[in-house]
Amino acid sequence: MLGMIKLSRSPLLCAIDKLQRPKLLAQKQNFPPAQRPKVRRTIPRFASLRTVLALMLREMSTTYGRTPGGYLWAILEPVAAISLLTAIFSLGFRTPALGVSFAMFYATGILPFGMFNDITAKLGQALNYSKQLLAYPRVTFVDAVIARFAISVITQLLVSYIVMTAIVLLFETRTTLDFVKIAKAFAMASFLGLGIGTLNCYLMKRFDIYQRIWSVATRPLFIISCIFFLFDTVPQPYQDYLWYNPLVHVIGMARSGFYGTYDAPYVSELYVCGVALVTLVLGLLLLRKDSKATLER
Repeated sequence: MLGMIKLSRSPLLCAIDKLQRPKLLAQKQNFPPAQRPKVRRTIPRFASLRTVLALMLREMSTTYGRTPGGYLWAILEPVAAISLLTAIFSLGFRTPALGVSFAMFYATGILPFGMFNDITAKLGQALNYSKQLLAYPRVTFVDAVIARFAISVITQLLVSYIVMTAIVLLFETRTTLDFVKIAKAFAMASFLGLGIGTLNCYLMKRFDIYQRIWSVATRPLFIISCIFFLFDTVPQPYQDYLWYNPLVHVIGMARSGFYGTYDAPYVSELYVCGVALVTLVLGLLLLRKDSKATLER
């Protein structure tokens, strides 16, 4: 009997509940709906530019800042190659294939080739070099590629300018400079290095053995890129085979820019740009498709 009394509610309490129920329902209806916290998903302005600049400064400090001599070694390497070739071939020949200076003739071949070789080597290791930084969401593989490409181009242009200026001042070259063709030659070398280097960036990260394959392939490339000789002096049918080497066009353009009397009708800017564009697009697509799996390797 006492349990039934405790469970039953008095008529007064029931009346109070009926009076307050509409007020409570009205208050609930006036409450604003629950909102999610606002998260800023947009990337700040110039974030990629700041990232690229930071990666460039890191590249400069680690590659050239911690080694004895720093940038001096980047200048001494082509100087040593040009000096060695000049000393060897001047003993067996009175004059080079073009002009009167062996140093200028070999510099017009070694420097564009060196730019291409340096860019492909740097870009091939771009992901390995910046692997820890790529864990941050604002650092992408594109930033790593652009940073290493920019540092390599700037360094090689400065080295080429210093070496060419020294040769012109120290030797009798009898050259007529065409700065438009010279700029085209180094632009073609840079673009070609960017395309093949980006593709190498994926292949070297995806396949460990590819780095050894590429290092072996570049050794005969130094010989068959018309650094020691002119494309016009190569007999048929080997001349037709060499034409498909894009570096032959780059070096031919460079020599036509330094030697006004040298005409290079075989040079095809469209072919070089086509090879560079195809390899660049293919490399970027492969890196974007398998970027996560590639970075985990």
